[in-house]
Amino acid sequence: MAHVEVDFERCEGHGLCEQAAPEIYRLDDDGELELILEDIPQELRTRAEAGARVCPVAAIRITG
Repeated sequence: MAHVEVDFERCEGHGLCEQAAPEIYRLDDDGELELILEDIPQELRTRAEAGARVCPVAAIRITG
């Protein structure tokens, strides 16, 4: 199973990850990133990776 790691200090709340994979990433009302899923089932790995790829500050990493 894959795992999402976020550098919350680096995250600027652009929301591109949420657009790419709303079942995994969500911005709260203050524009702070929340992870809906930290452990990613295999069927969502591609979407999690897409969210990580579009992050303009490279704050998201998928491991495992």
